[in-house]
Order: sequence, then C-alpha cells, then structure tokens
Amino acid sequence: MALMPVPDALAAILSGSDALPEEMVALDLAHRRVLARDLAALRTQPPQAMSAMDGYAVRAADAGQAGARLKVIGEIAAGRPFDRVVGPGEAARIFTGGAVPDGADAVIIQEDTAVEGNDIVITEATSPGRHIRRAGVDFRQGDVLLRAGSRLTDRDLSLAAAMNYPRLPVHRRPKVALLATGDELVMPGETPGPGQIVYSNGYALRALARAEGADVIDLGIAADTLAATTTGIRRARDAGADVLITTGGASVGDHDLVKSALDAEGVAMAFWRIAMRPGKPLMHGRLGAMRVIGLPGNPVSSYVCAFLFLVPLIRKLCGRTSIHHTTESALLGHDLAANDQRQDYLRARLLTRDDGAVIATPVTQQDSSLLGNLAAAQALLVRLPFAPAAKAGSSCDILRLPAA
Repeated sequence: MALMPVPDALAAILSGSDALPEEMVALDLAHRRVLARDLAALRTQPPQAMSAMDGYAVRAADAGQAGARLKVIGEIAAGRPFDRVVGPGEAARIFTGGAVPDGADAVIIQEDTAVEGNDIVITEATSPGRHIRRAGVDFRQGDVLLRAGSRLTDRDLSLAAAMNYPRLPVHRRPKVALLATGDELVMPGETPGPGQIVYSNGYALRALARAEGADVIDLGIAADTLAATTTGIRRARDAGADVLITTGGASVGDHDLVKSALDAEGVAMAFWRIAMRPGKPLMHGRLGAMRVIGLPGNPVSSYVCAFLFLVPLIRKLCGRTSIHHTTESALLGHDLAANDQRQDYLRARLLTRDDGAVIATPVTQQDSSLLGNLAAAQALLVRLPFAPAAKAGSSCDILRLPAA
C-alpha cells in the first residue's frame, strides 16, 4: 500500500464524523462545552431604565443649571421600584441599579449636589439620559447572542445566565478510549526490567483529549498477544467509545499485533501508513460507529499524530465550527536541507524578536523517541513533501503546540 498524503489521511478520519447528539446540562457544567443550537435571549437586559450611579433621579429640564433647588420625594434602591412620578421641581434619591421612575430622564450624581434639609441644590448641571442605562442597552428579548458550534467560555456562561437560561443545549462529549500495547512498558514509579521502558504516551494523550472536550476511558496496557489486544478492543466497543486510540504495535514487526487484532474484529481499515515524519505507521478504520486510530509507539510520533489527527476529530464530534489547526508564518532560525517524499513536522523552539517577527528554530535532534525535545518545543515546523532547501531567515509555516 502506498503512503497516504497527510491531507488525505485527515480527510478520511474526519469523513462521516458528524457532531454527537445534543444533551441538556446545568449552566455550571457547561464551561467549554459546545453549544448545539443558537440561543436567543429570553428577556431584555436591563428590562427597564436603570441608574448607573448613586445620586438623584431628576427631570433634566429642572437640573440643567447650577443653583437649581429640587425637593426630594423618596428613595429608590435596586429591586425596589418607586410608585410615584417625578414631577417638576422634584427629585428621588436613587442608588446604582435602581429603576428610573416615570417622569425622570436623568440621574445627577450625589457629588454634584448639596443636601439642604429635604431639598438638594444642583452644583453641576446635568443633561437628558445622563447616568441612565436605557432598557435593552445590553440586549433585547429575541436577540441571538450565542451561536451553535461555539465552545462556551466563562463569559458566555455569565451571558447565558443573564439571558435567563438555567440549562444549555450542548453536544455530548466524545468518549475516547486509550489502549496501550507492549510487553516492554511499565508504569511510572516501577523499576523497568531488562529491555523495558516507562510508559509515558498515555499521559500526554489523555490530557490532550480532555483539553479538547473529550471524556477519556483508560484501558491500560495490553500484553503483546493477539488475545490481550483483542480484549482491549472489545472493552472499548462495549464501553460505547466513539474513538479508540491504540498506541504501539502499529508497525509491521512480528510483535506488532494491533492491525491483526483490528482486522480480526472486523475493523474496516482506511489506511495504515501515511507520508509524514514522525508517524508513518498510523492506522485508521471503523468498527461500527467507533472510529479507530492506531498511533505509533514512539512517544513523539504518538503525540504529533494525536495532535494532528485526533484533535480535529474530537473538535468535529464536539460540534465545533472551527476544527483545524491554524498555521502561522515564521522565519527559519537555521538552514534546512531539502525534504523527501514525506511531510515533516519538526519540533521547534520559538523566539519573538523586538520587531515582532517570530523565529522558529528546529531542535537539533528530531528523533521520535526524544521527549525532552518535544517538551521544550513550542511549535511544529511544517515541511511539505519535496520542499527545497531553505536558508535561515526565510519564511516557514508553523503550528503552535498547546501551552500550559
């Protein structure tokens, strides 16, 4: 099978992956969930004219010049409407958030008045509408303020509450099951035996999936046997996983059993090798409604492939309108040789110059097992297949990696 180009592989993974169904969740649980439909305000905010300051509700015509004297006829606090009309020569004491009474068309702040018994004397003239928040200045009933496909921010939750929504319609979170494979893997804190290594891939992958809005099912580490790998695949299916991620065993060695196990379980494979570096042995297929992505075992390859393919898939299943990573332009930090037939994703450090230009310098060693260099990188520098040699200072494309 020929190596599949990266864009074709991503298109195959995303094909037929529609947003998951809608569910209603309490407002407090909706942070970073994806809205399933447009939301229109259920009320007008503010519902009537409100005072923006502590002072006096007046008729602007009566307070248009310094020295005017007005009789105070009552007091208005927030949540306590006034049942009288402010007439000529009258004023009502009002506090921030108080409803402006009929007859008044301005609020004069208390600092611009002098109190003399039951009267106030204007020391600074006001004008119509001064210090009043008019009805609907924020929004009106029926205004569509939150759009389907948006990932709800903390400010969005405050807005939804003001719109009078106690619950919100959001897309169900994707369930991502993660199955590691390999007799060589031991858990952090254990002492590796001869030929063994500490398992690290899952921690980054689970964090990456959760950060994008998925619920994660950890299936642990399967031994390098067909039975153990098959059992893990079945557990993912029985748990209702929308996506199964396997790590390791995706190559062509005698002990790389993931593809054989997937084939045996009836997974329809779309591809299992792609034209990229790192990450050539990447697999994708379907088992009923469950999407399967087989990641390489090398930790850098595993993470880069998950970043490039799993993240857009999760975003699409979540119902987000923007699912693809966005490339940025930068300047090369050092010379690069011509590229071969595979698309390269070089781990790179970024430096911003005083003039605002971003310098992307690939780390010296690009081996797919080097986690130290991956952790130190801020971006992937993208090199297209057969890209010519490039000099330091020339333009390049980067994908920023997630920040803390």
